[in-house]
Amino acid sequence: MKIVVVGNGMVGHKLLEEFADKPGLEITVLCEEARAAYDRVHLSEFFSGKTAEDLSLVAEKFFDRDGISLHLNAKAVSLNAAKKYVETAEGEQIEYDKLILATGSYPFVPPVPGRDREGCLVYRTIEDLEAMREWGAKSRKGVVVGGGLLGLECAKALKDMGLETHVVEFAPRLMTVQVDDMGGALLRKKIEALGVFVHTQKNTLEIAEGAGVGVGGRHVMKFADGEQLETDMIVFSAGIRPRDELARSGGLKMGERGGIAINNFCQTSEKDIYAIGECALWEGKIFGLVAPGYDMARVAAKHVLEGSSQEGPAEFQGADMSTKLKLLGVDVASIGDAQGNTPGALSYLFSDGVAGHYKKLVVSADNKRLLGAVLVGEAEDYGSLLQLALNQIPLPEHPDELILPAREGGSKTGMGVDMLPESALICSCNNVSKAALCTAVADGATSLGALKKCTKAASSCGGCQPLVKQVLDSELSKSGVLVLNHICEHFEHSRQELFHLIKVAQFSSFDEVILRHGKGRGCDICKPAVASILASQKNEFVLKPKLASTQDTNDYYLANLQKDGTYSVVPRIPGGEITPAKLIVIGRVAQRYGLYTKITGGQRIDLFGARVEQLPLIWKELIDAGFESGHAYGKALRTVKSCVGSTWCRYGVQDSVSMAIAVEQRYRGLRSPHKIKMAVSGCTRECAEAQSKDVGVIATESGWNLYVGGNGGMKPRHANLLASDIDDETLVRYIDRFLMLYIRTGDRLQRTSVWLENLEGGIDYVKQVVCEDSLGIGVELEGEMQKLVDTYECEWKKAINTPETLKRFRHFVNSQEPDQNIQFVDERGQIRPKRAQEKQLENAS
Repeated sequence: MKIVVVGNGMVGHKLLEEFADKPGLEITVLCEEARAAYDRVHLSEFFSGKTAEDLSLVAEKFFDRDGISLHLNAKAVSLNAAKKYVETAEGEQIEYDKLILATGSYPFVPPVPGRDREGCLVYRTIEDLEAMREWGAKSRKGVVVGGGLLGLECAKALKDMGLETHVVEFAPRLMTVQVDDMGGALLRKKIEALGVFVHTQKNTLEIAEGAGVGVGGRHVMKFADGEQLETDMIVFSAGIRPRDELARSGGLKMGERGGIAINNFCQTSEKDIYAIGECALWEGKIFGLVAPGYDMARVAAKHVLEGSSQEGPAEFQGADMSTKLKLLGVDVASIGDAQGNTPGALSYLFSDGVAGHYKKLVVSADNKRLLGAVLVGEAEDYGSLLQLALNQIPLPEHPDELILPAREGGSKTGMGVDMLPESALICSCNNVSKAALCTAVADGATSLGALKKCTKAASSCGGCQPLVKQVLDSELSKSGVLVLNHICEHFEHSRQELFHLIKVAQFSSFDEVILRHGKGRGCDICKPAVASILASQKNEFVLKPKLASTQDTNDYYLANLQKDGTYSVVPRIPGGEITPAKLIVIGRVAQRYGLYTKITGGQRIDLFGARVEQLPLIWKELIDAGFESGHAYGKALRTVKSCVGSTWCRYGVQDSVSMAIAVEQRYRGLRSPHKIKMAVSGCTRECAEAQSKDVGVIATESGWNLYVGGNGGMKPRHANLLASDIDDETLVRYIDRFLMLYIRTGDRLQRTSVWLENLEGGIDYVKQVVCEDSLGIGVELEGEMQKLVDTYECEWKKAINTPETLKRFRHFVNSQEPDQNIQFVDERGQIRPKRAQEKQLENAS
């Protein structure tokens, strides 16, 4: 069977995965872009460091298999449905038995005079992103036209480029489809607090010549209300329109406002031509999310392979358009009938102005069924609410308990995974039901990784992973399998249990711990974990003979091992404040040892490419100049980022630099289950991005707001507000208690964000323990922290003054000679080490 697929976006590639390795197929893929399928959902991460390769959706050697041919830069320009061929821009005619159109959509650009000026861009492809980056490098201010999902994603991209960012929206609020007026108002407030300027109810009449870059901007946007906005760069992200021109050329049936009309099998008006994704129109609807497109791909593939004569053929039945996103660090979720348009619908509303949370439930007239929901600022209940709505599960007696804090004397109403029917769709991206997960567990998938691999659940957007884990644990428990949280095979204890066992018995070495509470000799999991616990209680030098052998590679050499086998050197620069003299020292060290230097996002200067035997020499120079270890190698406090605060900034209301330095000096060297990052912002404009940190401090007119549990890494999480308008002393006391509570109870390699999400009672419980001292251990936690503060010692200073420790810093155990197989190559004007073998291979190829 000759199959031609036009389009290799996310949906088109999902179709190819459905066809993969099926016999008797000859598949030709026409891709208009210069690269194969990539993840458009996470496009904005391109500006946070991800490359086009990182965003790729194509498995290694996918297109090397027989029966499939990918044509890049191949635009299909016409379709002859009668003779069954597609013609490309180069004039090639490709015949088909079955044709699948996965042509997607294009960005809608309002017909505004001046929209084609240089520096007026769109946000759709990686090439668009590269153009944005090019223009962003020579711009100071950027505007996004459009305040919907894509518009706010685009705004994040501009913000990541360091531009003054504005959002212009025609409607009276942001995200008009997903949120209501109250939710939109809170969303706007939170986004503006992050330094993004929002302009709603703005009808752009013209884009004209501006005063110029650095003066006002290249462009001036003129609005119908008489106002103007000058900017250097404009990005249109005001919605999408289906790419249906190829289908039109073949005479296929179209919708009145565009889109290729399809039936339940995704067939067009020509039975051998299918359409899937954003180009397809089903019952008058275009589905602009990836999950419905994936569903269409599965239906079309099954119909092409099996036909409609099979019993019970797959059909497309529409799709749930519920979404959960993090836009500019703000959680936003929308479920079902979020606007309450169903006749007789009732609503429950909850708004917490202090914490910045808004929640709304839309229920049926009889108060028995959940029709929809809106969550802004905090969306942890999204998974359970979505399942209630999708599966029409009866609501509890008091539906408001689903979004309200716990009633006095009771607990917050929840929904256990066992209440879900077998048909419940757990992973909408990959169409995985609860029944499929249960079957996979019964067939031997007894870990989350195995379950993801065999079902693909939680392997796309990842939003359903907590629910997938709940199903796994529930099924294992039902089958008589004890769900354990043992740290490894050598200890029948969790990290939390080991922490308390070590604390009570006052153990001081791994050997003592495993002799008393473990078995065997230990492993690479339990040894570093116990070493970390010992460090967070005893604060002894980690390279003492009795402790050194339990450290991981980084701690063993007090340096981060890099991919080429060299190490990084990262001196501590508290609060990002550094003298010219110290800058000169860093420059001289880097020159002397040929190190690659990089200013990181955490306000540090990292030096890369140091060989093992060079580390003590480098650190001696740095320590003699007044530097100390930055602990970049340890599961410890990394940095406390800060803005310039009230000393310099006209918006600053508190001295954020002094506070950041004080906080970093207090918690430097603190060992914990995972790395810790902090930040202090001098005002609510949040230039230090404190709400994406494990501990974030934001200045107010009356003191400080304390946020905890944030994470700006692979799975970003907005921090929770722990306390408001507190003074310096209270701030430090609460941070002491929070960090020691985390160190006591966190699992191995568990960031505070994940710890908080899995902690029973969540942020409310933490507030009770930390702020209200509900357990009566506040003074104890503060005392433990003060002991660690008082016993702090720079590990590198200790190392270079301990001859026995210095012996470990040799490349060869029997020689002082360095590794001669390392060469150095130029990288953007700096040299970096490279293995000679690598160089030889390159020369040979």
